[in-house]
Amino acid sequence: MITEHALLEVIPGREDAFVESMAAAKALIAGSTGFVSLRVERCVERPNCFLLLVEWERLEDHTQGFRGSPAYEEWRAALHHFYDPFPVVEHFEAVVTA
Repeated sequence: MITEHALLEVIPGREDAFVESMAAAKALIAGSTGFVSLRVERCVERPNCFLLLVEWERLEDHTQGFRGSPAYEEWRAALHHFYDPFPVVEHFEAVVTA
């Protein structure tokens, strides 16, 4: 399993609109092949900062499947205008668990 990680810095004052848009857009990603789960967490110390965690069966399910799909274009249109700066997206796989 692969975990996609992105720290989303939302333009201050747009946090509530971002949360609403993310709630609506989650269906776009959830229908993708290889999608396992999605979680968005809000930073306690910096309330305009959110952590996006998406679990995928394989890296390619995200990088080729979702990102190459029409659903990604809708996701991008719904969410990308909230970020400043644009987030770095990285992928992780577990090496130690408890």
